[in-house]
Amino acid sequence: MIEEVKAKLGNPADLTTEIMDNGYTTMELCFFPSMCDSHQVKDGILIPFSYRFDPDEFRRMLRSDLDFTYAPNQDEWIDLLLQGCVLLQYEGKVYCFDAIRKLQTQPEDTEVEASLQGPQSAMTEDLDMNTYLIRLRYNSPTLVIRKLQKGEISRTRINIIYDRDKVNRQSLEELEKRLDKVKTKLLQASGQLAMLLGNNRYTIFPVTLQTERPDRVAQFLNRGKIGLLVDGSRFAIMLPVRFFDFMHAMDDDYEPFWMGRVIILFRYIGMMLSMTLPSLYIAVSMYNPEFFRVQLAFSIDGSRAAVPYPAFIEVFIMLFMIEALIEASIRLPRFVGSTAATVGGLILGQAAQQAGLVSSIMIIVTSVVAISNFVIPNSSFSYSIRALKYVFVVTSIFYGMVGIIVMSFITVVYLCNLRSFGQPYLALFLPNDKQPSRRTE
Repeated sequence: MIEEVKAKLGNPADLTTEIMDNGYTTMELCFFPSMCDSHQVKDGILIPFSYRFDPDEFRRMLRSDLDFTYAPNQDEWIDLLLQGCVLLQYEGKVYCFDAIRKLQTQPEDTEVEASLQGPQSAMTEDLDMNTYLIRLRYNSPTLVIRKLQKGEISRTRINIIYDRDKVNRQSLEELEKRLDKVKTKLLQASGQLAMLLGNNRYTIFPVTLQTERPDRVAQFLNRGKIGLLVDGSRFAIMLPVRFFDFMHAMDDDYEPFWMGRVIILFRYIGMMLSMTLPSLYIAVSMYNPEFFRVQLAFSIDGSRAAVPYPAFIEVFIMLFMIEALIEASIRLPRFVGSTAATVGGLILGQAAQQAGLVSSIMIIVTSVVAISNFVIPNSSFSYSIRALKYVFVVTSIFYGMVGIIVMSFITVVYLCNLRSFGQPYLALFLPNDKQPSRRTE
């Protein structure tokens, strides 16, 4: 066995191979120490073979222990080694011992989707731990977990999770078709899989939702949705989704009903301001000042008296500064990122206004846009709103208020036509498929 493995792998330096002799018999052993748990190898193989050896008990352990699997197929040996298993040959038979090293043994706190009232535990980068967290919160006998691998090189493990009594069969069949078409060499994150599953690469809005919260996954499973867990990623992919799912935060379920509804209303207002406020500023200041009272129109005109160029250039300057600060706050180290972005925004905004590059009204507009953009709970959906904002800006440059109204209508029509795995994107509710299952799980 050892010679066969060395020949296929090219005798790598980090491969441990041993021919062990306990005085009664010999055993061949090979594994990658960096990928295996040394304590499991010691307790599960070395001690029973070297210090507590009994031929009958050792054979019984190899046949009945759940960690040992008979592996007669030589073509599978390399895959098992690369997954973190131990191969051992005893009495002419090859067995696989599951000793995969676990990087994380307990969940961490949420970082992206923080909650004030709800659970604070988030999913980890270990697939088995994530499955346990979901089983813990959705402890139902109807929960189905199906396993598969994707990636010619990475062979990344993926779990498909759904409730067989509540899942929408049309969406499940669509997911299976798209998974069959996924061809990639390296699959390293759930975001990469979500991109590969997208039906149209030019879709502005995301058709899958990524979350790090097990309670959110459990809630979606109870509503008939499907989850995808990717090994090595702490985010679960949920589908099919609606427009309204991206504007919902878990705190909305842990607050009093009407308080939660008011917060959601504020969130939608913030989204609309983030998407349309710069274009409204351009339209009003360049084409339609009659929308404001005379005093406010004079105030805007007075603040722009020292600005030497049209309003749309002023908007592009400030939006570029905001986007650069947001990107810098993400890329900078965590301890200095927020501070640097805040200080940079204050200094740049004040200096630009005093230099006459932008008006004081534009500073207010930019601040409102920046704050409103962060009230959206989902980051992927927030990126979509940020991108759509520039479409409204370009439209308002040429057509003013009429362009904004027409663009809003086109956006609503586009959302009505958009589908997420066969389900309408703008539907208020997604009906469950009540037909009996056509397959045995």
